[in-house]
Amino acid sequence: MSYLVPSEFVTKMVDAGESKIHMSTRDTLIRAFMAGAILALAAVFAITIAVQTGNFLIGAILFPVGFCMLYLMGFDLLTGVFMLTPLALLDKRPGVNVNGILRNWGLVFVGNFAGALTVAFMMAFVFTYGFNVEPGAVGAKIATIGEARTLGYAEYGAAGWATIFIRGMLCNWMVSLGVVGAMVSTNVGGKVIAMWMPIMLFFYMGFEHSVVNMFLFPSAMIMGGQFSVMDYLIWNEIPTALGNLVGGIAFTGLTLYTTHVRTAAKRRVVGERVAA
Repeated sequence: MSYLVPSEFVTKMVDAGESKIHMSTRDTLIRAFMAGAILALAAVFAITIAVQTGNFLIGAILFPVGFCMLYLMGFDLLTGVFMLTPLALLDKRPGVNVNGILRNWGLVFVGNFAGALTVAFMMAFVFTYGFNVEPGAVGAKIATIGEARTLGYAEYGAAGWATIFIRGMLCNWMVSLGVVGAMVSTNVGGKVIAMWMPIMLFFYMGFEHSVVNMFLFPSAMIMGGQFSVMDYLIWNEIPTALGNLVGGIAFTGLTLYTTHVRTAAKRRVVGERVAA
């Protein structure tokens, strides 16, 4: 069958987390770089569609194409490893420790940021013909979004910071379900459908994704957004990444692992006793 039952795909999640922790530095950086770059292209693609059609829903419907591409190619997002790698520690896999998890998160962050920043400069160059003209409607929209989602939060102080954090949690609740979606089926069509649904939801609802923001905010600054690097870090990237971390682990990773892997083990023990 093309669909895997939860106890099977959650085991695959733990296996994936273990393999990412033991992955070489070179492979981790390459996969993270490509993931950041492809997701950045998907973000500018969705914004372009929204600006040209005047309908943000259409952009949200089509944005998941980038997410599907990068996960079908085996690339890694920070939001995904936030959810997967702690499961290997929880499952007591050999050689897995906190230092290994933090190493993986750090390398994936660097790779994602480098990929997203590369696309930000490339698209800014394209929009401005080598920085010789104004960026146009799409570039202006990106700059406006950057201001609204940094200074707009800063206006509300601690409540604004908490709002970003919660939006980050909600984002990675959905995004990590998209990561799981890549594991619930053994054929490409099933994987794409399972990934598409939660990614469309997070994008349309305006939840905060740390890797999308690695593209969005540097791009906004390049194209005239009136905010600083510190505004970006304090009033978006840091609370977003923390929210992504908590949301991915708490809402997706731990819930699926606890109810399917641990429960499945108990069922097997009970079954063996009954058979005996």
